[in-house]
Amino acid sequence: MPPDLALRASGVSKAFQLPQERVHTLKERVLHPTRGRTYERLQALGDATFDIPRGEFFGIVGRNGSGKSTLMKCLAGVYRADGGEIYARGRIAPFIELGVGFNPELTARDNVMINAVMLGLTRQQALERYDDIIAFAELEEFQDLVLKNYSSGMQVRLAFAVMVHVDADILLIDEVLAVGDAAFQQKCHDALNAAREAGRTILLVTHDMDQVERFCDRAMLLDHGTMVAIGPAREVARKYMQLNFASPEDVETVPELPAGTVGDGTATIVDAWYQDAIGTRSGALPQGESCALVMRVQFDAPAEKPAFGFTLRDDSRRRVLSVTSEWDETQAADYEAGDLVDVWVSFDNWFTPGRYFLSAHVTRPGGNGDALAMREDVSSMIVTGARSGGGVVDVPHAFGHRLAARAGERIGT
Repeated sequence: MPPDLALRASGVSKAFQLPQERVHTLKERVLHPTRGRTYERLQALGDATFDIPRGEFFGIVGRNGSGKSTLMKCLAGVYRADGGEIYARGRIAPFIELGVGFNPELTARDNVMINAVMLGLTRQQALERYDDIIAFAELEEFQDLVLKNYSSGMQVRLAFAVMVHVDADILLIDEVLAVGDAAFQQKCHDALNAAREAGRTILLVTHDMDQVERFCDRAMLLDHGTMVAIGPAREVARKYMQLNFASPEDVETVPELPAGTVGDGTATIVDAWYQDAIGTRSGALPQGESCALVMRVQFDAPAEKPAFGFTLRDDSRRRVLSVTSEWDETQAADYEAGDLVDVWVSFDNWFTPGRYFLSAHVTRPGGNGDALAMREDVSSMIVTGARSGGGVVDVPHAFGHRLAARAGERIGT
């Protein structure tokens, strides 16, 4: 393995044998000696191949069941891979499952000593760092408490504190950071940044694409045990969101016209949908790209210069967009009975990730609100992306700054 690499995986695979029927008692075994001996093979990971340079912060992402944790346990030596080879340079500190390596019948003090030694410290080194570990975990008052009386958050604090104090060359972290409270999560983030600046290699499994973009240099996307993509963190984060919302059940079909649709019978909203930047109908739209809201209207009676409008609400039922053609400079038209009209409004999609519901309406001109046709929540869409922002809309923006006055100077009038 080249000296600039911290870890290399070559064709790593792992499968599990799942019994189709279990035998629980000796009596069942005697009466049914062949029962429970048939198995189903689950290929959890297949042909994973990648290199991780020293000092890289590397993300591993994928949906549940994609093989992320299986891969991490193979890298940590918890599982023996069925095929392929794994090379690692330096000491590895895994943080891959809550409670792994801890004895619930022992105190925090004893568990820290045992785990620190297991992760490569000498007993003297573990003793020297013990106070710092407990202080980092903020458990000074509970260090002599038996671990089974700890909350899950307290166990996370203790396990993470041990991991960051053993000076391992490679840190393996599998999602469990989400268990800690907000203040401790920030402390973990600071510790990870310090570890990266110190040249350590970090592998992070997470479903939080903000963390991937914030911390990771590169990332890898797994799906059903297969590597789908590997590359810059932002690109992989976007592929992950697209993969999550690309399944047929998430691309919602337009329901049949409901009974009791509002309107005076002049028009009917036959259909309404979303389009991506190239005009393809879609139920999942990427953040930051052009898109359009579209309605198809059938006129059942003549209409003079009707106005068309769209409303979007988020999953908390807040109105986040409301537009009408009356505010636009486009010339309105007259329509005859039997006309079928497609109407759309296009814009750059700067909504934050989540689900949104579309309503459409056709009204008489002049803003009097008389509805020719209206359909509420005719369809929904998912906005995919990694920028959650602080509000409903992640508006494009740019910061600027200038020095108004030096310390001690007075600002002129």
